[in-house]
Amino acid sequence: MKKSVLFLGGLSLVSILMLAGCSKPSDVLVVGTNASFPPFEYVGGVSGDEINGFDIDLARQIAEDAGKTLKIENMKFDSLIVALNAGKIDVIASGMTITPDRQASVNFSDPYYEATQVVLMSKENNSIHNVDDLTGKHIGVQLGSTGDIMAKNYSEDVTAFNTGFEAIMELKNGKVDLVLFDSEPAASFLDKNPELKLIKLDFAPEFYGFAVAKEKVELIKSINNTLSTMKSNGQYEALVNQYMK
Repeated sequence: MKKSVLFLGGLSLVSILMLAGCSKPSDVLVVGTNASFPPFEYVGGVSGDEINGFDIDLARQIAEDAGKTLKIENMKFDSLIVALNAGKIDVIASGMTITPDRQASVNFSDPYYEATQVVLMSKENNSIHNVDDLTGKHIGVQLGSTGDIMAKNYSEDVTAFNTGFEAIMELKNGKVDLVLFDSEPAASFLDKNPELKLIKLDFAPEFYGFAVAKEKVELIKSINNTLSTMKSNGQYEALVNQYMK
């Protein structure tokens, strides 16, 4: 298929070199996340713009075990799978629940965390006692999240926001009746918003996994090996104690 040294498939040598420069280095593991999901991923640190969290520390060990340098790409949650399958990132580490619909597009690691959905609402609101009470309520969710998927089972009045933070702000402003959110991030937001309360309802548990493209079989094996090792040597439990309440 090679036409010449200087001209290949309609591209000049300069163009080829430029394209090669745009590809991801093989010694870098590019991890996509949405850093508005504390304590799993959030922006903070000494500089104020570092991306930290439970998932990020797990990803750092995954990269180290693979002999790669970790690079974090912060993006909208609902664009993560698109970016993964376009080859822009190697792994999704973003508190992503393993679901059949997502498994049709990506491969997941072994589950690494069990969670559930909870309700956040104003302390003055006493209208929610069970899942049936969600019917007809104006529910705020994070776009593309499990809460976004579930909320539609209870109400036709659902507003999806790009981040959980935006959903919480609209709840505080009285624009939505409640926010349906994952349990640990909800607890984290509750700490900073004492005018809200958290209600646990009878929702089924869900499990987070790291996602990779379908063809990345060896990467999944590497991730699972790291998770297994961290659970057996105490590193995983230490991170749970560090980040979770």
